[in-house]
Amino acid sequence: MRRLALAAFLLALVTPASASAARYAVGLQRDASPRLVAQRIEARTGRRVSEIPPFALTVRAPDADGLRSIRGVSWVERLRDNSRRLSFTPNDPLAARQWYLNRIHAFEAWGQLPFLPSVRVAVIDSGIDVDHPELKGQIAAGSSFVGSSWQSDTNGHGTFVAGEIAAALNNEQGMAGIAFPAELLVAKVVRSDGTISPDAEARAIHWAVDHGARVINLSFGGMRDPADRARDTYSPLEAAAVQYAVSNGVLVVAAVGNGDGAPDQPWGYAGYPAALPHVLGVSAVARDGSVPDFSNRDVSYNDLSAPGEGILSTLPRAITSSTRPGCVLQGYSDCGPIEFRRGEGTSFSAPQVSAAAALIFADSPQLKSDQVAALLTRSANDAEPDSGCERCWPGRDSLTGWGVLDVEQAVKALDGTLPEADRFETNDEAASAARIWGRKGHLLRATIDYWDDQLDVYKIKLRRGQRLVARLRGPRGTNTNLFLWRPGTRRVAGSTADRRLLAAQSTSPGSLERIRVRAQETGWYFLEVKVSTPGAGRYSLSFRKRPRRAALRAVLP
Repeated sequence: MRRLALAAFLLALVTPASASAARYAVGLQRDASPRLVAQRIEARTGRRVSEIPPFALTVRAPDADGLRSIRGVSWVERLRDNSRRLSFTPNDPLAARQWYLNRIHAFEAWGQLPFLPSVRVAVIDSGIDVDHPELKGQIAAGSSFVGSSWQSDTNGHGTFVAGEIAAALNNEQGMAGIAFPAELLVAKVVRSDGTISPDAEARAIHWAVDHGARVINLSFGGMRDPADRARDTYSPLEAAAVQYAVSNGVLVVAAVGNGDGAPDQPWGYAGYPAALPHVLGVSAVARDGSVPDFSNRDVSYNDLSAPGEGILSTLPRAITSSTRPGCVLQGYSDCGPIEFRRGEGTSFSAPQVSAAAALIFADSPQLKSDQVAALLTRSANDAEPDSGCERCWPGRDSLTGWGVLDVEQAVKALDGTLPEADRFETNDEAASAARIWGRKGHLLRATIDYWDDQLDVYKIKLRRGQRLVARLRGPRGTNTNLFLWRPGTRRVAGSTADRRLLAAQSTSPGSLERIRVRAQETGWYFLEVKVSTPGAGRYSLSFRKRPRRAALRAVLP
């Protein structure tokens, strides 16, 4: 019995190790003997080694650490059975010409197309060729905010953008759209002279939100020049419309703009609306990985890049037949005017990101727009000299933002830890501050982002003589600050903020901040959270209210 018990004990020790063993590939150092290295591995592990002559060996082992220390081994890789699989290849004949599909790994997340619920994507642009065979089955609704019908597109830009997003996929004709679950909401805002009024844009955004858009694509922009207000095209109406969309859970994607109309090229600022809070600004990359001079740069508002040269897409057949009547590919940009045959511009980069966002929403409808934006940016392929961008540097940069769009990695990221949603957005100024309640105190958690959401503002009711203690724990590694503004404050940021209304501010470096103040009057005060160094993430904000003569005591969350 004792011998049996001992045998059982030994089995218990051996079995878990065997169950946890995995297959590893082992690389050989230059001039190392495969036979000798195999013998050392077998002596160390007690397992049989197979050779892949002359450069590698394979073996089952409990872990990689014991293999790396063996003389003659240069690298160790765990072999996963599911690490490679066939990716879906569309049967659309022009897909082979759409080089950008491979660059952004448009369909590599799936072995075959999954069934996904429809997602409404608004294309606010120059209208659409409503009878185009690639698009007529993809349109949910349309409306015009200029004199002409949304069902015709004499400019061609809107039909081009719509094709990138939602051209019928796998139908054995034409090209392949990226967002196969997309339903288009078409809003026409471009006048006959090619211009767009902020009024038409704002009405179109409102219409798209009210018709169920999850994504809005804005492939246009006005110049931004912080040094010259006369040249700067900021529109409070446009900003209010975008804020309406964001506050209703819509992800707004916009081209950062082309510098052909700027004083210098490349231009160092993203245009509007890309340079508005919570808008996903998209720049362009070329086929060789470089950033074209026409693509605007921006340290803060260039969030992501996508291919923006040599783009093939749909065009109204009325345009192609009048431009090149003998061209075979009628209804596609190859048969259009030269500006469409080249297919270049950040206008054609943005739709690829809008399409990717639609795929994420279709896969996980419960996600919020800020979560989808974070998934797309943080899963991007970093652009750097090794990838063709000589002027890019590792990490986020002004030329490509977080890097080049990667649809496959964004979809795979859904299986990991998801970014935190912020239920208080858009609380970016005093006018849109989120109210926080609590007779004695409150604790809240939210997110902040140096590049796209530097400020969060909260309204808090205080009575005259009441004391307030507020504490902030910002994202790790950032420098965050806490401010309290008096009643009557209209703005907390920019040159129009009245600093005389600032009641208190924290002074500590780092991410842990505290303010103590006694209210001089009864009213709504404004707590401002600001991140002032690069970084993003979750923060916690707590406050305690105490009567004038009560002892002060604060609890750090």
